[in-house]
Amino acid sequence: MGEVSGRALSDSTEVREPDGPRARKPVILTVDDDPQVLAAVARDLRRQYGARFRIVRAPDGETALGALEELALSAEPVALIVADQRMPGLSGVELLAKAKALHPDTRTVLLTAYADTDAAITAINDVRLDHYILKPWDPPEERLFPFIDELLDEWEADFHPPFEGIRLVGHRWSPDAHRLRDFLSRNLVPFRWIDVERDAEEAQRLRDAAQTSELPLVVLADGSHEVAPSNRSVAQAVGLHATTETESFDLVVIGAGPAGLAAAVYGASEGLRTAVLEREAPGGQAGSSSRIENYLGFPNGLSGADLARRALDQAKRLGAEVLSATSAAKLGRSGPYRLIELDGGGVLAASAVIVATGVAYRTLDIEGAQALRDAGVFYGAASHEARAYEGEQVVIIGAANSAGQAALHFARFAATVTMLVRAASLTARMSTYLVDQIEATPNIVVRLQTQAVAVHGAASLDEVEVVDGHGAHERLPASGLFIFIGAEPCTGWLDEAVARDAGGFVLAGPDLVRGRSWKERREPFSLETSLPGVFAAGDVRAHSLKRVASAVGDGSIAVHYVHQYLGL
Repeated sequence: MGEVSGRALSDSTEVREPDGPRARKPVILTVDDDPQVLAAVARDLRRQYGARFRIVRAPDGETALGALEELALSAEPVALIVADQRMPGLSGVELLAKAKALHPDTRTVLLTAYADTDAAITAINDVRLDHYILKPWDPPEERLFPFIDELLDEWEADFHPPFEGIRLVGHRWSPDAHRLRDFLSRNLVPFRWIDVERDAEEAQRLRDAAQTSELPLVVLADGSHEVAPSNRSVAQAVGLHATTETESFDLVVIGAGPAGLAAAVYGASEGLRTAVLEREAPGGQAGSSSRIENYLGFPNGLSGADLARRALDQAKRLGAEVLSATSAAKLGRSGPYRLIELDGGGVLAASAVIVATGVAYRTLDIEGAQALRDAGVFYGAASHEARAYEGEQVVIIGAANSAGQAALHFARFAATVTMLVRAASLTARMSTYLVDQIEATPNIVVRLQTQAVAVHGAASLDEVEVVDGHGAHERLPASGLFIFIGAEPCTGWLDEAVARDAGGFVLAGPDLVRGRSWKERREPFSLETSLPGVFAAGDVRAHSLKRVASAVGDGSIAVHYVHQYLGL
């Protein structure tokens, strides 16, 4: 461990394993012009994180910037930068702004005195500062390490170092390849995407080795391979549980969006033997959100994937059993038990069930949309999609928060993002903070009173045909169209098991009509469906507020009523 000297990293900063080559540990860089403070923070960081990370020190902002440039050139990952605010030359905020350009995924912490907290708070918005810590930070076990732990966990969840792991070979516009990329990404499974056009030589080598010309091709770490496997097959191959040895549970939660994960956390923590079924990936529709800015307790916002990862880890730690790529096909009853038939075969018995299957975006019924689905036309947008559109033209349809969040995320990479909005204003359905950010982003173009009428392209999307409020038609060049036009509940599998409204949303609690939908002598619990012991939570429930926080509330409240039901 050593200090950075000039604009070069000295050998003393490198960690050497016994009898082995230099360890390529991710870097934690700490910067302070006060030698005593610099030594103290480096000492604390080394003591807590030295086994996993290489701790590098810099005495000022200019030296740190030189080190960061060298690390970027050598492709060495920088996990975290801890910088003092008051330094000669580059201040801490100025340094972190430049650091983000070199290492956009690094997490940043500002060390500040109480008098500089306004600058730190401003930096949260201006340079996406992740956290600020007041000096002194003694004891570090309470005032330093908990925050650093969380930031490093986030960074490690997103970081994909060079590895001999899963390789996915395919064409960018293949619907099956898109399905597999989305499944692996949203389930936080590290993999390498090999495009047959961009990475032609490596793609051909793997296809020759597998003796197949078919795509997409999934090659596992042990060399085994499969062409266009199902999500369930991939889940089993990478160790995601798709089956369970236990067939009976106190509580089965169907769906692992915010409502389902909240129910799993509260159910497992309160002693219920709990299982969670998820058809696609944890997080549900919210899991594909690039940035949730208004979730309580996260002043810098968080992505839907981060929220899902945290909740999933929490549910597992508390004892919930999570079954991936597994969905319910039918719901029934047998005496005191509720029976869930699984799509892959098998039946789970539960004393109580929480249905939290959420909603899916409505499809767009225009010429060409179905033919180009997942080949340039997409419903929703996972955050991993955006980088694939660097320098290209993207069109987004929708005017609610999900569309606004997607537009801002794509604008970081695409040349132009065009939003098609049928209404006369964005403000009707979108939060003010998003409207303000969209208006301040120069490469986002908002087309009001405009709608898509057709999409054109052979193997992939080339153009989106639109018509404005005056009836004028225009063709917009685009390689990606992302659609956010309302939602339909994922309840077709329920058939007649529980009462639903005309839109397919599940009726629960006071929405049930006594004698027609509800036939028990007692009053239904709030969130209880027409089938006693089965509860609805989140967006799937009729008249629910379509917000992440309300879905989390639904999931936790539903467990409260599960306890009351089980106590009858």
